[in-house]
Amino acid sequence: MNGTRIAAVGHYQPAKVLTNEDLAGMVDTSDEWIKSRVGIRTRHIAGPDEPVDELASHAGAKALAAAGLAPGAVDLVVVATSTAVDRSPNTAARVAARLGIPSPAALDVNVVCAGFTHALATADHAVRAGAASRALVIGADKMSDVTDWTDRTTCVLVGDGAGAAVVEGVEGEPGIGPVFWGSVPEMGHAVRIEGTPPRFAQEGQSVYRWATTQLPAVARKACERAGFAPEELAAVVLHQANLRIIEPLAEKIGAVNAVVARDVTESGNTSAASIPLALSKLVEHGEISTGDPVLLFGFGGNLSYAGQVVRCP
Repeated sequence: MNGTRIAAVGHYQPAKVLTNEDLAGMVDTSDEWIKSRVGIRTRHIAGPDEPVDELASHAGAKALAAAGLAPGAVDLVVVATSTAVDRSPNTAARVAARLGIPSPAALDVNVVCAGFTHALATADHAVRAGAASRALVIGADKMSDVTDWTDRTTCVLVGDGAGAAVVEGVEGEPGIGPVFWGSVPEMGHAVRIEGTPPRFAQEGQSVYRWATTQLPAVARKACERAGFAPEELAAVVLHQANLRIIEPLAEKIGAVNAVVARDVTESGNTSAASIPLALSKLVEHGEISTGDPVLLFGFGGNLSYAGQVVRCP
């Protein structure tokens, strides 16, 4: 095999929906204040008996079902998450156990909001190198566990969920383009989950300026590596951080003919889950078609970024 493709996707969100009106009863905020600043209307919140690996497993099972595959067909599980409670067993191993995947390589990737695109690149490299034949790649985060629900600047942003993709080898034209990735380590403090207990915090204005001024050129380089001009893209799926970041960033990339994922309005910022969750919904709703070129671009925590152009499954 000289390339890989995404064979199928799937997603999962907890049943509980937290509205802006609900938040207005918890902190000094309002529906109008939240929508005007971040564009979010609702978010899904997992219960205390719904750990990250359970969210991930539901999404992974849906992706496997969509691909028509049994768990034994997978020999690599990569989970992007920054909200796992335990250090070991890692989330990937717990997902493999839940799904009955018999003997995979199982690893977690913690690149926070850019986690899924890093995990996808890792799986792409492994399959192309012959180290794996088929991978289950999942982005899953339970941001509600690391949120200060008395801080109105952060609690209005977050949601919980998971999204997954099945990656397999392909002959001929690759379905996953080369990754373009990097970071700004000296600004890593701008988005963080730190302390005991860990809490999510960010320097919102710094992140906004970085995302809207520095990242358009980076995203265009991901397109260039894949051999696409931005105007050839059918869709753009950016990390669902904030509608005020997504819309100007998508415009500056120059993808004038593309559907722009705006799942943040319904799901909030789900960190590593946001890109596969939004992609899976675009596929489910028929907004993009098999073979369409789609830019996936993650950015955020660590001030890391990673993007690649993929063919829609």
